[in-house]
Amino acid sequence: MIKKCDHIGCTKAGICRAPKTRDLKEYWWFCKEHAAEYNKNWNYYANMTPDEIDAEWERETFGIADKDKEKANKNEADYVKFLNDFINGRSAFDKMPTKKTVASAISSAFQVFDLPITASWKEVGAKYRTLAKKYHPDTAKNKSASTTEFTSITTAYETLKKYFKK
Repeated sequence: MIKKCDHIGCTKAGICRAPKTRDLKEYWWFCKEHAAEYNKNWNYYANMTPDEIDAEWERETFGIADKDKEKANKNEADYVKFLNDFINGRSAFDKMPTKKTVASAISSAFQVFDLPITASWKEVGAKYRTLAKKYHPDTAKNKSASTTEFTSITTAYETLKKYFKK
């Protein structure tokens, strides 16, 4: 929607936006000629003292005003302390465990089934049934070797059963 120029008495289309106030939240809509005239006469720093202009400029440029330097210095000191603590405490940080370790008995039980430690209880059960059928002393061809293997499989299954709280 095209607006009418906000200049009194003008009937042209207001296609140029011009700020009403310094906070730049409200705008006038002018035609090109009146926008140029308005911008030529508009002073962003009108009604401000030189000290206020300096503070505004510094805040806009650096993010802080002169009066806030004490707070900024305190924040800077806190940041420097954080960095020093991080750098000086790095050796302790590096010694922290990064991932959960699995007990060796549980890890060995997963190895018996040739499964990763991330395997689910369902995967353990399926693998147990397959190996139990293969190495059960009643069905295996080599009875002496199968008894040892079946005992190992059963022990691993019981360990993982406790681990999965079944």
